[in-house]
Amino acid sequence: MSPVLTTASVPDRDKVAYWNDAVSRTLVPVTVTPRGDGPFEGRITTDRLGHLRVSTVEADAGRTSRTPTLIAGSSGSSGSSGAPVAVGVQVSGTAVFVQDGRRAELGAGDLVVYDTARPYSFDHPRRFALHVFQFPRHALGVSDHDLRQVTGRAVGTGDGFGATLFPFLVDLASSPADGHPPAVANWLAGHVVDLFATLITERARPEGTDADARSRLMMRVLDHINRNLGDPDLSPERIAREHRISVRYLHRLFEGEGTTVGRLVKQRRLEECGRELARPGGTAPTVAAVAQRWGFVSPAHFSRAFRAAYGVSPREWRGRHTGRDGLVRSPVSGG
Repeated sequence: MSPVLTTASVPDRDKVAYWNDAVSRTLVPVTVTPRGDGPFEGRITTDRLGHLRVSTVEADAGRTSRTPTLIAGSSGSSGSSGAPVAVGVQVSGTAVFVQDGRRAELGAGDLVVYDTARPYSFDHPRRFALHVFQFPRHALGVSDHDLRQVTGRAVGTGDGFGATLFPFLVDLASSPADGHPPAVANWLAGHVVDLFATLITERARPEGTDADARSRLMMRVLDHINRNLGDPDLSPERIAREHRISVRYLHRLFEGEGTTVGRLVKQRRLEECGRELARPGGTAPTVAAVAQRWGFVSPAHFSRAFRAAYGVSPREWRGRHTGRDGLVRSPVSGG
């Protein structure tokens, strides 16, 4: 069951102090200042889903502030790298959010991305409900530059990507996390953070939704792949990191190409190996040397992949093209 902290049974004179402590311990250290004169009422529940912390805040009108002093006191030796990134989803009521000199007006159904390593404030003029998703910044996989482009901007969920994201997040926040086995919880948390990374990338680079800009990005990715085929560590994660996009966004780029990133890398490596093995003249390198030069770590894996792609072994391929296979030719091979 999700832990619940509420002011319901706290004496009126202690409610504000209790609430400040409850929110600061559950989320990050903040100062909450009520707007009204009457007894303050608030309720916060929190749960963990892998590395994702999911909380729901319901409270009376007030201002919640994260100041430089609070940040300095809570970051310790870890600095900004230890402060989580958060996404706030306004469920009911309204809010004015301020960070990085930008002011976002949030209504029910809107969301906002913010960085707890930098000062911010939420101002709720009346009672409200807010879902808060917190996660480590290293799990996000986007640059600090892109993150700063998005913080303090309201993201509407009436249409587009936000329309898909909003009901999913609300349902996730309303479901008990202990209903998922640990492996499933970690997998689900990773996919949620990937969705946030996609949202941040698209908002930080609005030109990425333009066909010409997507085409230019695709050309840069393809060029990067071609120039780094010999690197055995070339992977979707590394390619995405080099281009400051999320892995999910990279896969979306390839959706219309009829292949995946991993298959393309493998195909291009096999093409270069086939070209080199078929090159006449000079001293021929070993099959293993060719495979290693183009990023294949295991000669056995290379041979299997080559045969699956071309129908013959690398040695047979070389023999057909250069006459240097050292093997007995098959009458049906055409050699």
